[in-house]
Amino acid sequence: MANFISKEKRSQIIACLCEGNGVRATARLCGVTKNTVSRLLVWIGRACSEYQDRVFRDLTCKRVQCDEIWAMCGCRDKIAGPKQKERGWGALWTWTAICPDSKLLFCWFIGTRDAGAAYHFMHDVAGRLAHRVQLTSDGHKPYLAAVESTFGSEIDFAQLVKIYGPTPNTPETRYSPAQCMGTRKAAITGNPDFRHVSTSHVERLNLSIRMGNRRFTRLTNAHSKKIENHKHAFALFAMHYNFCRIHQSLRVTPAMQAGVTDHVWELEEIISLLDCAIEKAV
Repeated sequence: MANFISKEKRSQIIACLCEGNGVRATARLCGVTKNTVSRLLVWIGRACSEYQDRVFRDLTCKRVQCDEIWAMCGCRDKIAGPKQKERGWGALWTWTAICPDSKLLFCWFIGTRDAGAAYHFMHDVAGRLAHRVQLTSDGHKPYLAAVESTFGSEIDFAQLVKIYGPTPNTPETRYSPAQCMGTRKAAITGNPDFRHVSTSHVERLNLSIRMGNRRFTRLTNAHSKKIENHKHAFALFAMHYNFCRIHQSLRVTPAMQAGVTDHVWELEEIISLLDCAIEKAV
């Protein structure tokens, strides 16, 4: 099904998607229909997800930072009816784990923001690490039980709890976060080094996600209409971020810094993953 356009056109479409364009904008720029873009996104997203799931194993990270980023599918929670929620519409939370040294986005999970999602996410994180690490998260409570059930005492875990002031109910601050009055570092398990108790790198990743993936842009109609397409779009973003885009401070890609690959990937190499997936499907 995915072998319906030339490799040059596939590369053009994927390049547009990786630069933060939406499906309709990509269709206009590349001279194809939006259904063509959506079908290609499904195939390339699945191929990228499978490849990263396979290679991101036995990572030698020393520190890990975790966070969650909000998006939505279909509509917001407050206006989603029972039928819409059955289709997966409403708030979508993307749990992300990043190595602050290599900037590698090595694990993510898209779903709810409850204890079940935290449990699934932390077990996935644990399965990709080669040894004991120092883990830092925000003050989200589901992390406590999830980390304990996953790692037990074999981790140095701390939380960076942000203290917010009251939010004034004025039009100027309607879409602005509450003012952060300070932070508090809390050691939860093990002996974490307080010099490295931080979520700065994973929060900077959140900005990269919103800038590089149109579906995460706030206050627009570019949000996903299907949760499956949302997952495929994020897998493509992660592939481009980890393997293709040179990090400004590292001067190499995160995958190179982490030792997962030895060169900067071109888009044609991502296309080759798609070709392999097509051959297996046939």
